[in-house]
Amino acid sequence: MENRKLRIAITHGDTNGVGYEMILKAFTTPELLELCTPIIYGSPKLAAYHSKVLEIPTNFTIISNAREATDGKVNLLTCFDEEIKVDFAHPSKESGVAAIKALDAAITDYREGLYDVLVSAPIDSANINVEGVPFKGLTHYLETCMGKTNDALQIYSNEYLRIATLTNYIDIKDLPNYITKENIIEKVTTLHKTLQKDYRISLPRIAVLSLNPDGNGEEEKNIIAPAITQLASEGINAFGPFAADSFWDNDEFGMFDAVLAMYHDQGIVPLKTLVQSDNVLTVSGLPIVCTAPALFSPFNDAGEGIVNENCLRQAIYQAIDIFRNRITFEEPYANPLKKLYHEKRDEVEKGRFSNNRQRDNQKNSHSEQKNEE
Repeated sequence: MENRKLRIAITHGDTNGVGYEMILKAFTTPELLELCTPIIYGSPKLAAYHSKVLEIPTNFTIISNAREATDGKVNLLTCFDEEIKVDFAHPSKESGVAAIKALDAAITDYREGLYDVLVSAPIDSANINVEGVPFKGLTHYLETCMGKTNDALQIYSNEYLRIATLTNYIDIKDLPNYITKENIIEKVTTLHKTLQKDYRISLPRIAVLSLNPDGNGEEEKNIIAPAITQLASEGINAFGPFAADSFWDNDEFGMFDAVLAMYHDQGIVPLKTLVQSDNVLTVSGLPIVCTAPALFSPFNDAGEGIVNENCLRQAIYQAIDIFRNRITFEEPYANPLKKLYHEKRDEVEKGRFSNNRQRDNQKNSHSEQKNEE
């Protein structure tokens, strides 16, 4: 791998939220700058305003292009320069537009290879429309931009847990439409590959939760269990379906490398209950490496100066680890050695086909002799 600091793109998120506070606090000490070169996709005006109100010193170096990023500096790339009101803890249409403009600029630069990994500060989906279409979350937006519809998988993780969700932000009444054998097989397969490639777990064990409370409904019998059986036949260590209440209550999750929940709340509620801080969202299954602080109430404390920035640090660490893991995973396959020997089977096959040709030639010669006679 090239011996240089990784370039980390960090989008400022909703500008009425906690994004700038987390960024400012995370880079007040030099440790992160020794590990990576950050490129903040945001606004110098908004950054200065947050810095002043929150009384957090700013040390941004303003740049107009990601190519200008300098190691050892917190580079702030100007991608939004309009005058908008900052109303802490109250996401608005304007603050949502600022979030999307930063995200769009970062995705454009990713296509040009101007940074290595992407970290997104918290975004509020409810107040955002993109060309009249409601914003369906970071994962869906990245899928759309990458042209990889339904390929992405959300994984929430911390020191103890990795929880993936089969479905994301959908209404409960629509949930049965997404609980299909094909969807489960696809998501578990993606999760399996992600654990191997991004987390370097050679033989991951995956627990699949049930949809119904007792784990013994029609969906479990006719959809989830058959999907698990097929996955097992394909060499994937998937187990279940486990009833969610007893699964978490009995600490069974400790036996597995990851858990697939059927819907968002089924996985997020125990995650928040067991570990209330330092949770990270990773968008897996896409070419881009993208993480985000998993703050489930990102606006409650905005503007108070009391937000813990360690969640952002963990998201940065996670992105760097995944990027490096992908490289080491793929390196052995980059330049495979040519086959320098012949297996016995090769010789047997050659002999078999050679004998067949000999027999065919003999038959032809016998036929010719008979014809002459």
